[in-house]
Amino acid sequence: MLRLTSTATAFAVALAVGLTAPAAGLAADCPGQDDSPGTMAVEDARVTTLCLVNHERTTRGLKALREHPGLRDTAQDYAEQMDSANFFDHVSPGGSTMLDRIKRGSDYLRSGRSWIVGENLAWGSGGAETPAKIVRAWMKSPGHRRNILNGRFRDIGIGITDGAPVRGVTAASGAATYVNNFGARS
Repeated sequence: MLRLTSTATAFAVALAVGLTAPAAGLAADCPGQDDSPGTMAVEDARVTTLCLVNHERTTRGLKALREHPGLRDTAQDYAEQMDSANFFDHVSPGGSTMLDRIKRGSDYLRSGRSWIVGENLAWGSGGAETPAKIVRAWMKSPGHRRNILNGRFRDIGIGITDGAPVRGVTAASGAATYVNNFGARS
């Protein structure tokens, strides 16, 4: 099972939807791309996911994204929150949005006069939870693909937890929840 959702905010205004081309192949040189996050360290799963995302960008002439600690911590906290509270949405049951979480959980937005942020969410189980399958699914989805290939984004924070945001699907059954927070400041 695989479930995805994406959102992007530019100065708190949603980015426009557009048509996209089919996804390119994934990089063969990203170690662990076919492993379940439950079988590797979270940091290794993060590095692999970033490698795959950056492969999609650089093969299209875009700059690679840099990991930002504040975006990473915010993404990791939200992945864990969705898993433990059994929900999957850009708005938490308490009403917090991606923008609220980034403002509250890091200083990322305080150090720029202008900014753009975006978020991709996914969870998978039963073999669909590997970094390669998640990134491939994002690339086949217009909203997710648009975030990954947005040339304005410079930074990323990746959160991954082994477990699913639904009751009855656990890490033991091979499941993982992903959050990508994208950003750029000027």
